[in-house]
Amino acid sequence: MNSFSQKGIQAPKEWFTGTVWLNMAVKPDEGYNVNIGTVTFEPKARTNWHSHTSGQILFVIEGIGYYQEIGKPIQLIQKGDVVKIPKNVKHWHGASHNNSMRHIAIISDVDKDKTEWYEPVNDADYNSFKTPVYEVENRLSTKAIMNHEELWPNYISKIKETDPDLIEIFENFAFDDVISHHEMDVKLRTILILASTIGSQSLTEYRMFANAALNVGVSPVEIKEVLYQAVPYVGISKVIDFITVTNEVFLENNINLPLESQAVTNPNNRLEKGLGIQKNIFGNRIDDMYKNSPKDLLHIQEFLSANCFGDYVTRNGLDAKTREMVTLSFLIALGGTENQIKGHIQGNANVGNSRQDLINLITQLLPYVGYPRTLNAIACLNEILPYKN
Repeated sequence: MNSFSQKGIQAPKEWFTGTVWLNMAVKPDEGYNVNIGTVTFEPKARTNWHSHTSGQILFVIEGIGYYQEIGKPIQLIQKGDVVKIPKNVKHWHGASHNNSMRHIAIISDVDKDKTEWYEPVNDADYNSFKTPVYEVENRLSTKAIMNHEELWPNYISKIKETDPDLIEIFENFAFDDVISHHEMDVKLRTILILASTIGSQSLTEYRMFANAALNVGVSPVEIKEVLYQAVPYVGISKVIDFITVTNEVFLENNINLPLESQAVTNPNNRLEKGLGIQKNIFGNRIDDMYKNSPKDLLHIQEFLSANCFGDYVTRNGLDAKTREMVTLSFLIALGGTENQIKGHIQGNANVGNSRQDLINLITQLLPYVGYPRTLNAIACLNEILPYKN
């Protein structure tokens, strides 16, 4: 449950249910034809049904609440939402079952506005918003709650109130069963899941994990290197929106852009250095790929060496073991890349990542990529690094 400091005067009981606090910032008697006030609702508190002849605008600045217009379903509102209430529309707004909610309320043309107050919102109507969040939280394991809080301290999800059954199933699985299966450094785990969201093209989940990465101590450089590493494997057209979101997250966290360059090659040595690191990871197989390539496709092998490895894999910011795990995360999430998955399973082994390390990686990605891609990756793993008694 969240609760805010109580400031202002208590709202009149005849117009409100529960504990509500008013703090008027701008009033007409100050010479402005507008009312602007901050209204704080404790859990389950709400207005009566009412309407405004001039309409009203609400800016939700903290917490979770509800808004409903007559004849329409209850809407969930939370920090950052703007509610534009039409003129003369009967409505109510207030806090959710288990969270306080604070909004700024604005009414213009106050000299012409008339607020009509009607009956209170009864408990049956208020409770028609199914399964309040506290019922979900009570069904989450302690480990699930703690692991979730580590990534997103004090984050309030709309999904908890709109889809409580899903949250119970997913969070107990992803944040308890999966994380508890083995020990993996939280920073590495977050980086690998972050990479998989790019392969899955899940921009919303990526934003969540970009914030989580910063929360657990992943550096901005490491996040950017995951992004840049994605370009040769996923393609710039699928990565560009993730770059935009990353820059937004960084600016929200007061991280100055651009970051310091991590490049170590130039146009004159990128092929040489790329080929060198390619051979370090994959060995003599690279010579065979060049030897066996048709002449009209030799340029693709050169592009792989100079561009994929010379321009990207050589960069600072991520070590070789992490880069290979990140690349494998892209490929697993993409699907249909079994040949490349096999190659990079061997590449992971060559740079020092064990079969168990890769099982741990695949396990952590399972909730985010699903069982088909997970089972395909396991089949590739068993072929390249078979289990030994």
